[in-house]
Amino acid sequence: MTDAYTLVKLLHILSSTVLFGTGIGTAFQMLMSARDGRPEVVARVAAQVVWADWWFTTPAVVVQPVSGLALVHLAGYSLGEPWLLASLALYAVAGAAWLPVVVIQRRLRDLAETAAAAGLPLSQAWRRLFRLWFLLGWPGFGAVVGIFALMVIRPG
Repeated sequence: MTDAYTLVKLLHILSSTVLFGTGIGTAFQMLMSARDGRPEVVARVAAQVVWADWWFTTPAVVVQPVSGLALVHLAGYSLGEPWLLASLALYAVAGAAWLPVVVIQRRLRDLAETAAAAGLPLSQAWRRLFRLWFLLGWPGFGAVVGIFALMVIRPG
């Protein structure tokens, strides 16, 4: 029979995979649609990215700290461990980058839908927001990679 620690660890690994994989996949799709530049394509992809955030990313964002804290408890670690404190700080960085990205994605979708309906190209406002979205992705993804490293290495 599988113990509680192993089940929680499996849940934690699966949710981290969903979190990172959805992030990479949706970022790739947004980048490719932006390169295409057709407002109707960008609007469709951005709409799908917004849904992916609700269906996949948001639940994973909730599961990660809950399962992580359960693992800390089940494994007998102290929350004062430097590698755990660093991972929590990096999770906060990722969240601080992700929350505005979610809002920006919705706005990018809306601007692209408006442009497509009017038969116009993507606006300068869309381009500025897209650059901000792109820039915010770097600290978010970097933080998640850092968390993965801390979880694997667990530096003393």
